Amino acid sequence: MNEFDQFVKHKLRVKNYCRYTDDFIIVSSEKEYLEELIPRIEAFLGERLHLKLHPAKVSIRKMGQGVDFLGYVQFLNHRLLRVKTRRRIFRKFNNQILKYQQGIISREKLNSSLQSYLGVFGHADTFSIEQELLNLLPI
Repeated sequence: MNEFDQFVKHKLRVKNYCRYTDDFIIVSSEKEYLEELIPRIEAFLGERLHLKLHPAKVSIRKMGQGVDFLGYVQFLNHRLLRVKTRRRIFRKFNNQILKYQQGIISREKLNSSLQSYLGVFGHADTFSIEQELLNLLPI
């Protein structure tokens, strides 16, 4: 994907570009500019890397609507946890609690899972979600 990064930065001269593994976003105040980039990116990915953009995952949105990226919804001045991510975390943590109560995993393993989820929460505005998760802990 380094070849793609170089293409986006040097050939397309995109200023606001972020990529993590195979997910990327490009931010611009010009909708037309973004629309013009899509076919150029599709051509590069297809011809050079033999990849395709997922049609359901290509979108042009206003920042006020938030940008869904890597499990979070990013706004101009804040970041929220994606609802799907929140549900998955609570489902998995409830399963961990059940395993702890059945003696399948230790308190340390349960705490390790909790700390991991709190780490995910630390990248977004999640105070109330953190409290909700902490309230699930057995005493």
